[in-house]
Amino acid sequence: MKIFIFIILFLFSGNLFSQNLIKGKVVDAQSRQPLESVIVSSAQSPSLVTTTDQNGDFTLKSSNKLLLTYIGYKSASLIVEKYEGNIIALEPAVISLNELVLEKNKILKFNVISKIDLAVKPVNNTQELLRIVPGLFIAQHAGGGKAEQIFLRGFDCDHGTDIQVSVDGIPVNMVSHAHGQGYADAHFIIPETVNSIDFAPGPYDVNHGNLNTAGYVSFKTFKSIPKSTFQIEGGRFNSFRTLVMLDLLKKNKDKQSAYVAAEYNYTDGPTLNPQNFNRLNIFGKYNLQISNITEMILSLSTFKSSWNASGQVPTRAVESGTIDRFGSIDPSEGGNTERHNLNLVFKHQLKSSNNIEQQFFYSRYKFNLYSNFSFFLRDSINGDGINQAEDRVLYGYGFKLNKKYYLEDKVINSSYGVGFRNDATTDSRLSNVTNRIWLNDVKLGNINETNVYAFTQQELSTGKWLLNAGLRLDYFNFNYLDKLSITNLPSQQKAILSPKLNAMYSLNQQVQLFAKAGKGFHSNDTRVVVANKGEEILPAAFGTDIGVNIKPVKNLFLSIAVWNLYLNQEFVYVGDEGNIEPSGKTKRMGLDITARYQFSRNLFANANINFTSAKSIEQMKGEDYIPLAPSLTSVGGLYYKKQQGFNGGLSYRYIKNRPANEDNSIVAKGYFLLDGTINFTKPTYEIGLSFENVFNAKWNEAQFATESRLQNEPMSQTELNFTPGTPLFAKLKFALYF
Repeated sequence: MKIFIFIILFLFSGNLFSQNLIKGKVVDAQSRQPLESVIVSSAQSPSLVTTTDQNGDFTLKSSNKLLLTYIGYKSASLIVEKYEGNIIALEPAVISLNELVLEKNKILKFNVISKIDLAVKPVNNTQELLRIVPGLFIAQHAGGGKAEQIFLRGFDCDHGTDIQVSVDGIPVNMVSHAHGQGYADAHFIIPETVNSIDFAPGPYDVNHGNLNTAGYVSFKTFKSIPKSTFQIEGGRFNSFRTLVMLDLLKKNKDKQSAYVAAEYNYTDGPTLNPQNFNRLNIFGKYNLQISNITEMILSLSTFKSSWNASGQVPTRAVESGTIDRFGSIDPSEGGNTERHNLNLVFKHQLKSSNNIEQQFFYSRYKFNLYSNFSFFLRDSINGDGINQAEDRVLYGYGFKLNKKYYLEDKVINSSYGVGFRNDATTDSRLSNVTNRIWLNDVKLGNINETNVYAFTQQELSTGKWLLNAGLRLDYFNFNYLDKLSITNLPSQQKAILSPKLNAMYSLNQQVQLFAKAGKGFHSNDTRVVVANKGEEILPAAFGTDIGVNIKPVKNLFLSIAVWNLYLNQEFVYVGDEGNIEPSGKTKRMGLDITARYQFSRNLFANANINFTSAKSIEQMKGEDYIPLAPSLTSVGGLYYKKQQGFNGGLSYRYIKNRPANEDNSIVAKGYFLLDGTINFTKPTYEIGLSFENVFNAKWNEAQFATESRLQNEPMSQTELNFTPGTPLFAKLKFALYF
């Protein structure tokens, strides 16, 4: 810690002062959407360069002529005195990897790569949104309504324990959730409203605290949309989706803009027991430029979903012919959930190049899930059905100050932030049920959990170097009222300090070297914290990444990183007991490869390959496997993209066999899937046909080593229980733009 503090003081001490600066905002010429990560440089002095922030704003030392470059837009050159109001509009153009520049002293953020991926392969469900993230795999095992199981960097993150997910700064993860710690149900996001996806593996960013160990995913929605849309889709298994997006204020969008989006989904799914899956999403966003220096952004959303599920099926029941592969042992599984969000953001430009951002968010959330993992193991008469439910209010506030200084040839960016989050859950319960009929409560209580945080980050850009140092402090207060024993257990408190240090060196415009080191953490469930009297409240994670970004030729981009991550403790969620159990210290190491290639003006290819070795440190060799931890995953595809006419592509997903238990005696089966799309696009309409699992492969989606007993079995068995993956699925789409 002393070394860390010394580095900060050494890098950022001195007499800092601002010079004559040019400030501006870069937007999309059609939608007036602010553009992030636009490269802005001086034509006279190429060493003077900066990039726009998430608001499209930039600050640069005085220069008569500016050059602007951004992927997917026409490059622009302009004389400073000739543009008015400091708003620069860039015209959209064909996506080209030529415009992906490895600029010195500027970190290449993933949202630049995701912009390419979203452009060449549009998505229309939240599962496809998550699959944009390199190395991230998901599995659904409850009829489509439950949050996906997430795999990343050798983690079975359950539903979000080791990955932080957010949208427009609103947390998606639910701490101390009725079903699992960090439960991240992102189904309230309408995919077509997402403008960019930011992602970074590892615990290296001070802006992200709890649950950010394997990494974070941050979705950002459009500030404004270029046109209105009406879209309908229909496909196999009685599947239907409709989407409406309306641009409400088409004039003077630099002053104010507003749009509303709504989608409805229905499907019976491939299972013999119809899923009767229903989901309704409504989202609205309003932006107002209150003055030349102050902006307000207000968004509201509502989401409701209900479904039936066939659950996980034991291998022996399928192999013996007791049930079909798409059958079920307990057809009463399923549930319903809803979430309503309010998000209010104020952005204020200060003197020089400083700015302030304040955010307040509020969510009301309800959850009700019926499951049966072990069938008749504990109760041979009624079965082992359980109900997990909760009613939650979540709210929080964040304040962030950004400052930029120039000191001779050095640029210093400083960030300071404080905030809090409170989760108040009423009647968080685990109950025994049969056919969704209540039998008795196993756990019932009220949870109140508060997280207060503060952070600082200092970034120095000098010559070919970029150095970034940060420090984050998180404080937690845990309270639980046990309604079954009418006991208000003593509250528990804990704080954790998380230092981060990142460095990048640009050899030239073709090669960037980077190194990252940082500490992160994930919190334990409040019920476990108070029951264990504060033991292992905030297990820490320590990670390092060393890698290189390469652009050897203008149409090829490569990123290669070797990494390791050490955790003080991992959690195993025991669904039928409502407990989270510690499973000891773990270590992971791996290799990530990301590649993007453009064959021609309209033909693109991408590939992500991820190798991981994951082990439990405290176990004997041969019994130290981490269940369901992926060892090799890869996604990629080939896409033909034109602004008009025919376009489409093929994409693949591959995951290798992996251990399902600690001694690898039970194996979760890997799979290779191929999906395809073909569209005909015009300015006013689009017709599309998509296919999932083109080869109709027989695959297992969610897989677990589970002890279970069927009703007529004398003894239980532990084997692979699975949810069958979707067979060949075709869907037709028609969209109108106006």
